[in-house]
Amino acid sequence: MRVSLAWLNEWVETGWDAATLCRRLTMGGIEVESIEPAAAAFTGVMVGEVLSVERHPDADKLTVCQVAGGGAQALQIVCGAPNVRAGMKAPLALEGATLPGGLVIRRANLRGVESAGMLCSGRELGLSEDQDGLLELPAQLATGAPFREALKLDDSILTLNVTPNRGDVLSMIGVAREVAAIADRKLTPPHIEPVTAVHHAKFAVRLEAPAGCPRFAGRIIKSLDPKARTPLWMSERLRRAGLRPISPIVDVTNYVMLEFGQPMHAYDLRRLSSHIEVRKARPGERLTLLDGREIAIDTDTLVIADAVGPVGLAGIMGGEKSGIAADTADVFLEVAFFAPDAIAGRARRYGMLTDASQRFERGVDPRQQERALERATRLLMDIAGGQPGPAVLTQVETQQPKRPSVTLRPERVASLLGVQVPRSDLEDILRRLGMQVAGAGDMLGVIPPSHRFDIAIEQDLIEEIGRIHGYDEIPRKDAKVLQRPQPATEQRVSRERLMLLLADRGYQEAITYSFVDARTQRLLFPGRETLALANPISAELGEMRVSLWPGLIEVLRGNLRRQQERVRLFEVGTRFEMKGGKLAESQVIAGLITGPALPEQWGADKRGADFYDLKSDVEALFGLTGRGGAISYIAAPHECLHPGRSAAVMAGDTPLGWLGQLHPETSRKLEIRDPPWLFELAIDPSFRSEVPVFSDISRFPAIRRDLAVVIDEATTLDELKKAVNLAAKGLLRELHVFDVYRGAGVEAGRKSVALGLILQETSRTLTDVEADTVIAAVVALVKGDLKAAIRG
Repeated sequence: MRVSLAWLNEWVETGWDAATLCRRLTMGGIEVESIEPAAAAFTGVMVGEVLSVERHPDADKLTVCQVAGGGAQALQIVCGAPNVRAGMKAPLALEGATLPGGLVIRRANLRGVESAGMLCSGRELGLSEDQDGLLELPAQLATGAPFREALKLDDSILTLNVTPNRGDVLSMIGVAREVAAIADRKLTPPHIEPVTAVHHAKFAVRLEAPAGCPRFAGRIIKSLDPKARTPLWMSERLRRAGLRPISPIVDVTNYVMLEFGQPMHAYDLRRLSSHIEVRKARPGERLTLLDGREIAIDTDTLVIADAVGPVGLAGIMGGEKSGIAADTADVFLEVAFFAPDAIAGRARRYGMLTDASQRFERGVDPRQQERALERATRLLMDIAGGQPGPAVLTQVETQQPKRPSVTLRPERVASLLGVQVPRSDLEDILRRLGMQVAGAGDMLGVIPPSHRFDIAIEQDLIEEIGRIHGYDEIPRKDAKVLQRPQPATEQRVSRERLMLLLADRGYQEAITYSFVDARTQRLLFPGRETLALANPISAELGEMRVSLWPGLIEVLRGNLRRQQERVRLFEVGTRFEMKGGKLAESQVIAGLITGPALPEQWGADKRGADFYDLKSDVEALFGLTGRGGAISYIAAPHECLHPGRSAAVMAGDTPLGWLGQLHPETSRKLEIRDPPWLFELAIDPSFRSEVPVFSDISRFPAIRRDLAVVIDEATTLDELKKAVNLAAKGLLRELHVFDVYRGAGVEAGRKSVALGLILQETSRTLTDVEADTVIAAVVALVKGDLKAAIRG
């Protein structure tokens, strides 16, 4: 929600500067995300008045204008705008003026005619996208007045982050109510008088789904001027609120929505048939929307229809068929209340998020439809004339939301907030928020106003008291309960320790959404069952993640776009897997590396990260548990990893996770040039620690024997280690691999692995004969089980 500070000051005057207002709003629960100027910086621009217009003697598309506003004498300005005419007023940039973007206006000679400045369009001043003509100014502006002052452009725009439960703040009146309550000031909304009808024409309205739409106000207005233009003051307010001016009819409905938070819709009356009915869509119905898209409407969607069929999605967007055209003169205005449950999720289902749906699904005041209709009628008549008919309210009283009384106990306020707020202050705060307060003794009965959908229980009232009283006014107190630290366990490695180790090894922590882009997830895990969100916040975040890899890959892509060559990322989070139709959540730690193995330096040759760099990091994590030797890495295929470059991580028969390189085809589709290396481990089974147990260090010398074993390429080091350990019968203390050789003397498809065996007994000194016996047993076992040969 974008709020003009100057506009807000018309509703409630606090005397605060922008910084103070931002701080007080944020501390009051309405977070101010940013504050920015209302207009780009420019200087030397005045309100100019065109006195005369003549054709340029040497250019068909240029005119020579005499313009007042730059001093005592009129200035000669050469202009190419098609809408320039004598008597109009427009922004005049004088010689030496600086426009947005740094353009400096200088005296120039255009086709032999001198020009002493420039008449400006809205786009040249950063005020609109319209560059087809000059920005026409109201005639009442004083000629020669500074343009910024005349349009009050030295304004500040606040961007508010409104929480989903506070739909009432998505309007000027909502923000003004908050400010008035926080500052204890009087609210001064615009005065609205009912408009007198000058004809009796009505358009029948039927509420066939009153649970979704219990109130519908409408009015016919005839003989509007299709050539009327939206006044500059309204266009400016719409622009500052982030909306683009279109036409008086559309702009008025948007303006009233900004003022009161009440979305409206205007129909071209000649395009409506017989009557309006608010109902659920019927099977097979379709609608072409105002944005040109044709959709099939689900039967649980509320629609506005006439005798022919749907003319709009209720509370979301109107249809193209009944939309306002350039020659529209007769309109039917709709101002309705749609229940939040009837609108919630529908817009996203059709790939939309409109200003109307955003407000209706959070809750619109069900008692302001008549007021909004009168305000829109008066504004529209002031701009485009017209003949209003009677305002007609169609409603089903029994279906309208009620605000039941909420009981408040003053002593409960002190218990939850930790501060004693006097009872008189409690009642004053609640009344400032528009609530009705009654009761005596230890109980207060509080009825929330119709616009507050978020007040239902006692704790809601206490929250309101706390934020208006001021969270920063609540004194700090020491806890009354003794704080006891929880016992630390040696049987698990903490997540903090895992994260610290990866950070020590050069990784950066990433924190990503639990919901991911369905397309990316399908690309990585095409066969997985996933949990789709019913109401995703965007189309790119439509599914719960089955792995942390989709989020990490998106972070990687962002880093690569910013020319980061060497990336190391990890994340600890929850994955959401569907198993047998049921959701299973598990905590995992995942990581990703790509780029050079080492930071750029002179001490080592540059090489890309590989499988063993990633495996080293994973082994370091398991090293924290004291049972790294029990972890095995089994070559196995994975749906999104490179064949032959992936491994399952196992502890005996228990799967712990995966590591490997992203599949090259998947990497290509994701526009990642070099496939990254990935790992993911389930935290619970992976990081149970073995409690250290003391064992004596042998006082007797060790014996080393080296052995070169020729084995098949497919035989893994893990298999070789298991065979050697089995044959050594408890005498093997350490096993080192100090060389792997392929080449002359070793047949193709085989490799020579050089092993260093450290043998030691704890009770006596081993003899050479015993050591030779162990080596002989090792040789016999690897020859038999692994079909190995021994190199001399």
